[in-house]
Amino acid sequence: MKLDAKSPEGPLARKWEKYRGEMKLVNPANKRKYTVLVVGTGLAGSSAAASLAELGYNVKSFCIQDSARRAHSIAAQGGINAAKNYSNDGDSIWRLFYDTIKGGDYRAREANVYRLAQESVNIIDQCVAQGVPFAREYSGELANRSFGGAQVSRTFYARGQTGQQLLLGAYSALMRQADLGHVEMFPRRELLDVVLIGGRARGIITRDLVTGKIERHAGDAVLLCTGGYGRVYFLSTNAMNSNATAIWRAHKRGAFFGNPCYVQIHPTCIPVSGDHQSKLTLMSESLRNDGRVWVPKKKEDLKKHPNEIPEDDRDYFLERKYPSFGNLVPRDVASRNNKEVCDEGRGVGASGRAVYLDFRDVIKRDGVKSIAEKYGNLFQMYEQITGENPYEVPMRIYPAVHYTMGGLWVDYNLMTTVPGLFAMGEANFSDHGANRLGASALMQGLADGYFVIPSTLGNFLGTVGPSKVSTDAPEFKAAEDAVRLGIAKLLKVSEKGKKTVTEFFRELGLVMWEYVGMARSEEGLKRALKTIPALREEFWRNVRIPGTGEEFNKELEMAGRVADFLELGELMAKDALHRKESCGGHFRVESQHPDGEAKRDDANFSYVAAWEWKGENAEHVLHKEELNFENAHPTTRSYK
Repeated sequence: MKLDAKSPEGPLARKWEKYRGEMKLVNPANKRKYTVLVVGTGLAGSSAAASLAELGYNVKSFCIQDSARRAHSIAAQGGINAAKNYSNDGDSIWRLFYDTIKGGDYRAREANVYRLAQESVNIIDQCVAQGVPFAREYSGELANRSFGGAQVSRTFYARGQTGQQLLLGAYSALMRQADLGHVEMFPRRELLDVVLIGGRARGIITRDLVTGKIERHAGDAVLLCTGGYGRVYFLSTNAMNSNATAIWRAHKRGAFFGNPCYVQIHPTCIPVSGDHQSKLTLMSESLRNDGRVWVPKKKEDLKKHPNEIPEDDRDYFLERKYPSFGNLVPRDVASRNNKEVCDEGRGVGASGRAVYLDFRDVIKRDGVKSIAEKYGNLFQMYEQITGENPYEVPMRIYPAVHYTMGGLWVDYNLMTTVPGLFAMGEANFSDHGANRLGASALMQGLADGYFVIPSTLGNFLGTVGPSKVSTDAPEFKAAEDAVRLGIAKLLKVSEKGKKTVTEFFRELGLVMWEYVGMARSEEGLKRALKTIPALREEFWRNVRIPGTGEEFNKELEMAGRVADFLELGELMAKDALHRKESCGGHFRVESQHPDGEAKRDDANFSYVAAWEWKGENAEHVLHKEELNFENAHPTTRSYK
């Protein structure tokens, strides 16, 4: 199968305009004839459901939480990018496009990224109109702050609660449409399969997580807005409910999986404190605007209180190695350097797996009140978790899994290789290449939902036309039977099983972190590809799941997700092994420059790796979408 990105012809800056001028339209009266299934209610899902309902479509909205506003998008802290140039520091749509392409290490599609930069300016206006309380200057103008990977201030923010405030805006729009009867809400539902009729996505199979009831839902299109797969590492900044089941089950139905090895390790997380943890806590990247990252120069100073270590004995290693960007280097660069100094034996804290993020200098310069206005809730959160006051003692941070750039392969329309099945936000691979710049996830989710999918979905539906489908169709019965069989298989194994789901999950996470984490080697990846199948085989003969499928059963829920992670983890290792280069979040130890910086191989790997599922016991098949850079020509990615 040849991958067709369906990018419009013509100059980059006019592609999106040209597309919208030529696309098929659905008139307002006909929109009522279509039903759209939107799975997920984060920023992409809520904005898409609200926008499509506003246009006149019938929308069914599904979320795994008890309320749409509890989606994981609320956890985003630092801000959302937009090329408004309010700071008058030289920003532009082109600059945001270029920074995003460069930050992704030239592994993203130009047309999609430029469209994202174009729509960024509209997102802010939309959110302000919804009442999102962005920070403002004394003049009343919206405030901006800088973020990693850029030399301009383009990040709009609401203290350290930006994701929550943006989600509340999208949620309010969604619930308005629900109140009008244009959106039907289905909370506490988990998608367990996608139903294809005539090769086109026409419905989904879900499980009511409270009652255990298996349900069928039919529609004219299915939109997956279900987030990323960072929980495959067990410990991550993602919520416990974040999982890959929706996109993985869609992958098994024919949707290609793009760039699964691209995972972002966030540099500013509260370090692991013990085996009792099931989640890690993020400290916003915005803190690197004012906090300075350092470790002691001398190992003998590690036992000293940080405030007792004089300036000359501190190694501000990011500022030393990257003078142009300093502490604002992109996340992949900061994370690798944080790990590197710890591997040298200069890590701080009891575990030796942390570096300092110090606000001493900015507090001395601007005062406590100024810092509290910008970061107060983040400082409170840190103190509640660690028992240390960051106004008085430097924070201790260490990298942790945060975001996944890979996901279902989509074309310019955000449609997967399955007609009628769309993927948006973190569920797709499209906009960030090998590394996401901070504050760009919220931008992509809202751009996809508010501005892209209303056009591209209309183009698809206007092309295929309305056609009724019943949940009594044999394809729905076959999909439901397969779901029930999968649940029964898990419960049958558990009759004799001895190990809990969490034990298997933790073991998989350790393998992924050790061999498919920040630094990957051929030897380690091959070891992972032996270990994971063995762990999966043990899971299917020794997992223990109490309870039944006809009730509220968290262990059963988790077992299904871990089963999917055990397959996905293997594909991630396979993708990382085949990509014999370093780019963005994918760092191969065999591919680096003499100074330790990542070494890309544009001649051989300037493509999207899109993997096709061929069956339970068959090898995935690799398809390639070649990337052509006509505008942002690949150069050595340097922040020095």
